[in-house]
Amino acid sequence: MPNPNRADVASRLVAAPAEAIYRAFMGAADYAAWLPPKGMTASVDVYDPRVGGAYRVKLTYDPAVKGIRGKTSARSDVAQGHFLELVPNQRIVQSAVFESDDPRFAGTMNIAWTFEQMPKGTRVTVVATDIPEGIEKNDHQAGLASSLANLAAFVEGRG
Repeated sequence: MPNPNRADVASRLVAAPAEAIYRAFMGAADYAAWLPPKGMTASVDVYDPRVGGAYRVKLTYDPAVKGIRGKTSARSDVAQGHFLELVPNQRIVQSAVFESDDPRFAGTMNIAWTFEQMPKGTRVTVVATDIPEGIEKNDHQAGLASSLANLAAFVEGRG
């Protein structure tokens, strides 16, 4: 069961305008390039970034990563969901459901990304709520921070 009182949060100042960050969410190839935390790769099967639009992403652990068990298979996590809110250059809210036979990963998690323009870039904050009990808090927060670092490198590298 998801814990309605738990929120996992990560934030990072990205040296890029909010418009560039928002654009990094709008294409499947871009999303797959920056989303996977360290030690994982991503493939996107469905990606329709509009309110109500669906997505389906598969995160696969690199062979060198040991001692990890995926939620969907031994080496992968598959999540699907919908875009619930899109406010250009300000906010994106998604739902996510993991494909898993393990009931500890059941339920719909919500993920809100906010972009706040700052003098030296954009503060990107991600807040996950209704997190399934099988997702360890420390691991999840490390994954969120890793995705934010990837996002920063992706958009900062584009100029």
